[in-house]
Formats: sequence, structure tokens, C-alpha cells
Amino acid sequence: MEEIWEVFALKYSERNARQRVDSFIFDDDHASPHDMDYFVWVVRNAARTIIVDTGYDATEAQRRGRPILRDPAEALASMGIRADAIDTVIITHLHYDHAGGLDRFPNATFHLQAAEMAFATGPCMCHPVMQMPYTADHVCEMVQKVYSGRVVFHDGDGAIAPGVTVHHVGGHSRGLQAVRVKTAAGWMCLASDAAHYYENFLARKPFPIVESLEHMLEGWKTIQQLASSRDLVIPGHDPLVTRHFPQWEQVDFVWRLDGGPHRPFED
Repeated sequence: MEEIWEVFALKYSERNARQRVDSFIFDDDHASPHDMDYFVWVVRNAARTIIVDTGYDATEAQRRGRPILRDPAEALASMGIRADAIDTVIITHLHYDHAGGLDRFPNATFHLQAAEMAFATGPCMCHPVMQMPYTADHVCEMVQKVYSGRVVFHDGDGAIAPGVTVHHVGGHSRGLQAVRVKTAAGWMCLASDAAHYYENFLARKPFPIVESLEHMLEGWKTIQQLASSRDLVIPGHDPLVTRHFPQWEQVDFVWRLDGGPHRPFED
């Protein structure tokens, strides 16, 4: 029997010097500003807390010249969540901004698509353009966790807990997975980078970092099918999430998602 979960988005970074050309292929407006927010997600109920993605830390921020607003683990602490007390982390894919804080969760088991590990350690990584979103240290750290028995691999759909499942989507990376969560508002899909923005899947405009354009396009169907309504599809990087969903009253960089949006997402 599915359980009902609360879902929160914690914003830990932003990039405000981007243009629409950085976000969309086949878009007529290339030069207009187009901001990007960075999140990790908390899925919890009275019995358990699950973290979706780990973000990246100050070391990675300096390496890439992309400063963070706050360390993701410290952001979790502001909600009363100790990273070292977490036993389950879902990694949607191994790009630097989603798997850059693995070391902050020393007691967790990590859930990952087998296809993502194969991709991140395989021959495609001989090409610098394919390497770009990955950081070798993060990938090697995940390999070490495999050897210490702390990784659960999924091959397609997988169950994490009653009411929490993962689903292989691909497209942006070969092993990208979305997360489906049962909430009071219905089934929610944490799309991660299956759709960076609402506009990606609603207007069918692909994001430029893409491993398979076909799988990205098909993935937009999947993430909408996983959710009870389009309102409950949560893009991975869209600042509109912070406008459509209510800010959590206790912390000003946390938004509560499980009750649904408080304004139409088509705005």
C-alpha cells in the first residue's frame, strides 16, 4: 500500500548570467536572459526521509566558477535533517550538480540506474564534450560506494519505498531517472533533468545538453504520464517552481511541493 509523502525543494545555487540559447534548441529567441536554479529534494513522512540528489559543494563551485548560495548539506540541516542520519539517497544521474555531495551522506545507500554508471565510466567519456557535465572525482566516489556495498542499481523502473519509485528516462544522460512520489495532491513526478524547465516539455523545446534526442522527447511523455496532472511535474532547474509553489514558512530557500501549486504553472 502506498504511503503519502511530503516533498520539498531546497534551492542551493543559481546562475543568472545565462541566455535562452543555453536552455533551448530550436528557439527563435537566443539572446534573452534565462536564469537557472539548482535544487535538491526532500521526500519524507513521519517514519522516513529520502533525499533526491546531493547537489554540489564549494570545491566544485570553485572548480567550475559557479558559486553556490549554500552547501546542500547545510541547507538540509536548516530543516533539521542531518546528512549523516540519512539512509536512502536517490541519484537521478551523475552530473556534477546532482552527485557532487556524495561524501556528505556516509551512512546512506544510493539508488542509481545501472545505465548511468555504465555510461559515466564507459567509452563515451573519451569525448570531452560528453565528459563536460561529469566530474571524475564524483564518478570515482560512486564506484567506491559500489565496492563498499552501498549502491542499489535499477534497470528501468524500481521501488524505493511504498509510494516512491524511480523510472529510467534517459535523454539528457543515458541513465537519467525520474522519481514518482505519492502526495496528498496526487502522484508527483520529480523530473530532475528530464525537463530542466516547464518550457522544455510543454513547448517541446529540447535542452542543449543531450545524449539522445529521441529519448529526451519520449521522456517528456513519460514524466507527464507518471504525474496525476501536469501541475505535479517538477522540472529540475526552473525558477518558476519558486513562484508556483508555496515557500515553506520555516526556511526562505525551501519550497513545499506536495500540496500542489498555489498558482497556475502556465503563468
